[in-house]
Amino acid sequence: MGREVAESCVDSLLTEMVSTYCHRFYANKPELAARRIEAIGYQVGHQLSERYTMERPRFTDHLEAIKFICKDFWSELFKKQIDNLKTNHRGTFVLQDNRFRWLTRMSVDPQNESQDNSADGENKVAQATSMHLYFPCGIIRGALSNLGIPCAVSADISNLPACSFVVRIKA
Repeated sequence: MGREVAESCVDSLLTEMVSTYCHRFYANKPELAARRIEAIGYQVGHQLSERYTMERPRFTDHLEAIKFICKDFWSELFKKQIDNLKTNHRGTFVLQDNRFRWLTRMSVDPQNESQDNSADGENKVAQATSMHLYFPCGIIRGALSNLGIPCAVSADISNLPACSFVVRIKA
């Protein structure tokens, strides 16, 4: 039996990490906070990938490694596989999670939302949510980097809690 951590602990850790980096360490530098959060995710993904591939042979191509991330790696992290994988066969992959676990419990302060006009309030919600996505983007990038695949990873939120992770392989 492997070591496990309570899901609520991981949720709290992620929330506190984002809050601390965004409001305490880099309050006036959101781009720097985002880079730091992504770097922590990168390190976590790199180490988890090392652990989860210890008994496997090396992957022979990018698609095989991406499929590993979508099935085995995601299942270890979130107890489910990625819902959909798309590719343009030119180094871009879109991993769709229709119910991304780390976004299911996110809430918006209704007091702040009612004070803003709707467009500005939505922008703040999107910005706050996107800060929470730098960590999983870093995890994916770190895992793929450990598998010998340099890439850039970004996230797209269309309809909470659905999330798409776009992986662009660097040539």
